[in-house]
Amino acid sequence: MADRSIRPIAREIAADWKKPYFAAGPYLRAMHSLDSVNDAYGYDSARSVILYFLSNAAAWRGDAARRVKAELRSMCE
Repeated sequence: MADRSIRPIAREIAADWKKPYFAAGPYLRAMHSLDSVNDAYGYDSARSVILYFLSNAAAWRGDAARRVKAELRSMCE
């Protein structure tokens, strides 16, 4: 799973988390245009977009949330 692109991960998050926390929304939208942690979104690295998303995604809970958050954390290591 760690080889998965960021874009499909963002689609999975959006499908599971119907009403994202307002502060996580911009980062989730940015993740829809990223493929790898080596990409950039404007002046921000994909890594920082992911980390900011994770810091604002505490309200997203459940099995899918735990699995996807762990996947995103491993991408940023």
